[in-house]
Amino acid sequence: MSDPVGKLPSELDQLPDRDTEETAEWAASLDAVAQAAGTRRAEYLLRRTLQHAEAAGLALPKLLETDYVNTIPTAAEPEFPGDEEMEARITAWNRWNAAAMVTRGSKYGVGGHIATFASAAWLYETGFQHFFRGKEADGSGDQLYIQGHASPGIYARAFLDGRISEQQLDNFRQEAGGNGLPSYPHPRRLPWLWEFPTVSMGLGPLSAIYQARFNRYLQNRSIKDTANSHVWAFLGDGEMDEPESTAALALASREQLDNLTFVINCNLQRLDGPVRANFRVVQELEAQFRGAGWNVIKSLWGSAWDELFQLDTTGALVRRLREVPDAQFQTYATRDVAYIRQHFFGADADLVQLAGVLSDAKIAECFHSSRGGHEPRKVYAAYKAALEHKGAPTVILAQTVKGYTLGAGFESKNANHQMKKLTIDEFKDMRDLLGLPIPDSAFADGVVPYGHPGANSPEVQYLNERRAALGGPAPARKVEHVALPAPADRSFAPLLKGSGKQEMATTMAFVRLVKDLMRDKETGKRWVPIVPDEARTFGMESLFPSAGIYSPLGQTYDPVDRDQLMYYKEAKDGQILNEGITEAGAMADFIAACTSYATHGEPMIPFYIFYSMFGWQRTADQMWQLADQLGKGFIVGATAGRTTLTGEGLQHADGHSHLIASTNPASLNYDPAFAFEIAVIVKDGLRRMYGETPEDVFYYLTVYNEPKVQPAMPEGVEEGILRGLYRFNTAADLAEAAPAADAPKVQLMASGTAIHWILEAQKLLAAEWNVAADVWSATSWGELRREALECDEALLRGEVRTPYVTRALEGVTSPVLAVSDWMRQVPDQISQWVEQDYTSLGTDGFGLSDTREGARRHFGVDAQSIVVAALAQLARRGEVPASAVKEARERYGL
Repeated sequence: MSDPVGKLPSELDQLPDRDTEETAEWAASLDAVAQAAGTRRAEYLLRRTLQHAEAAGLALPKLLETDYVNTIPTAAEPEFPGDEEMEARITAWNRWNAAAMVTRGSKYGVGGHIATFASAAWLYETGFQHFFRGKEADGSGDQLYIQGHASPGIYARAFLDGRISEQQLDNFRQEAGGNGLPSYPHPRRLPWLWEFPTVSMGLGPLSAIYQARFNRYLQNRSIKDTANSHVWAFLGDGEMDEPESTAALALASREQLDNLTFVINCNLQRLDGPVRANFRVVQELEAQFRGAGWNVIKSLWGSAWDELFQLDTTGALVRRLREVPDAQFQTYATRDVAYIRQHFFGADADLVQLAGVLSDAKIAECFHSSRGGHEPRKVYAAYKAALEHKGAPTVILAQTVKGYTLGAGFESKNANHQMKKLTIDEFKDMRDLLGLPIPDSAFADGVVPYGHPGANSPEVQYLNERRAALGGPAPARKVEHVALPAPADRSFAPLLKGSGKQEMATTMAFVRLVKDLMRDKETGKRWVPIVPDEARTFGMESLFPSAGIYSPLGQTYDPVDRDQLMYYKEAKDGQILNEGITEAGAMADFIAACTSYATHGEPMIPFYIFYSMFGWQRTADQMWQLADQLGKGFIVGATAGRTTLTGEGLQHADGHSHLIASTNPASLNYDPAFAFEIAVIVKDGLRRMYGETPEDVFYYLTVYNEPKVQPAMPEGVEEGILRGLYRFNTAADLAEAAPAADAPKVQLMASGTAIHWILEAQKLLAAEWNVAADVWSATSWGELRREALECDEALLRGEVRTPYVTRALEGVTSPVLAVSDWMRQVPDQISQWVEQDYTSLGTDGFGLSDTREGARRHFGVDAQSIVVAALAQLARRGEVPASAVKEARERYGL
């Protein structure tokens, strides 16, 4: 075969051809087929040859798309092990009660979603009856990531098995009374049922991947045998548009996570219309997952299509299915047979001939309802094949009709996601379609009834027997608290006694503390250091040789720095999770580790350390997911603050993370100034999260990369450190240049690295302006506010309580000036409970590139600016002359 004119060179041109004659014969054969049987036959032969080569294990590029047909042919489907009639009745009850619950709730205006579960009912039911392992079996059971909008169906099943009452169903989305059901999978709201919050779309698939990966981490570190645990993630095809949904696909295939299965409900609709109106989302997803190295199983067509495919001797039907866009296929599901004959079959002469032997009833069945996701035999075949596939994760693309069985008013309609109820007549039609024994008299009061076959019915008995065989009810969250012993005091002692004359940044202080805690005989192995490719930035390279970086392959190469003390060491049982440049992935890892106490009964102590700007700002949605999932651990924003970095500039200058963190009720936020404060906070955090009476909270600490001499801890300040405020020193403690006894006085309050600015300002005020300043360390503006709000709430109940911040400053008559490396709104969180004259300084606005000194002068938070602000505050009170403020500005060049 001669090369076509203008052919671009390919990688094959670079490979030596050891038998050009044989190559020419293959090319000539292909030409002959194309000429004699047509190009379509030639294309078919090539695809089959490539598929055969892939199955044989030949090292060839994979086909990214296959035909728009089921991966598993009907003839290859395994025998179905269940009672299909019984399972159909169970599924019918679940469909009914899910729709009834949402419809009954609509009278209160609380809404709900019906159509998603209606399309996915068999995807869940087949799993519950035959695959999903419960927590009462050996190991940890399976982890189920339920699609958020399908929650009514899961509640309906829990009602059938007796775990949820009719009253609770009637309180769907009405939780304030204490006996309601949350709208979506919310573990914090229903902690005995839900394990994973999934309705913030995209976070479910991302978390599922890292959960499967963390299962392997626990296994490889010999902490928990998770060999029998499988992660199932149920997703929507529209949800796959979220970048988080596909962000970690390569990780899953790279680490061969065959303990993971995605089940994507391809009903071709998102919230307001088609997912891919002019394209085919199934084919797009197949190419995306295959390209990432996943095993792909398509379950598209129900058994009614078998006859059509058998009659398709020319391949015209398969070609037509491959070219029809999703929006058009959605239209076919709603139109009459005449329309389908004209617009689908009429496009090709071979299809016209095929349609001529099909009855109207057959065409209607195929195009209106017969989908792979609606038939338990086909779903079972796909799930079984997924579990049997080894060496890669599996995605099942199951095609369904959104709103299936809800009637013509719902099925495949663009608006069905927003439709919250059915009429009584629509319910009666649904009842007849499902064959449920609900009499017309049950609708006498105009309210749709719930249905239940009875606690001792064959349906409930069958359901319970199947769940018992699989290890108990599912989904379920089970916590058996295991208290961890407190680490030895010697781990905290170095930070408590200070650094002497040596300078040490608080980032390094935290890393040193954790390094010592990881040596603890009792709890050391439970620490999980997580870092997104910034370990050396935070001084964590010293952990590499001792703890090792986790890799399921170990280390298959000689590291370039092998001859150095702190070389890059990967290990199969490595303790560090070094995630690369993915804050979202690191957070997903963190969540899996934070909730291991519930998922696996193994409490782990993760700390996720990141470049401060790229934590809350970038992944705050996952922080809410962490709170909802009742996670416990330490989030550490290193290189914190807007001015502590040198020269990094706007996008690295963080002045607002503490403000974002303050919106999360589960996050305990600290901005420690000294190393000893870190020691006290971490020690108490371990007690609160992992002690005898654990709390469902997590810690957020900000640490700084500015080396400073770390003082020893003064006596009696532990309570103040934990509550958020204590007096570090007074003006009388100054070794030299102490102000006069009757000097004007001011209280300087700061958090984090700003403590050093007010300590310098304290000296300047005493030496140059005869002003006495006391210095306060505000370790947590957020905890001060949280406790004050609790006092306000108590007042509404008739209980008089004085906030801690008010009591701490009791008796102080001088004004308070609060300073931080954050926006003024951060220290202003406590202003309404400070009875003294209160003002603040902060770093509002965008960051900029400069030296620390230059940036701090720019924002007006350096020591000299603090002196001027303090003098201005005193001048307004008449305690220093106004001229002093002007003189100070000129002296300091402000």
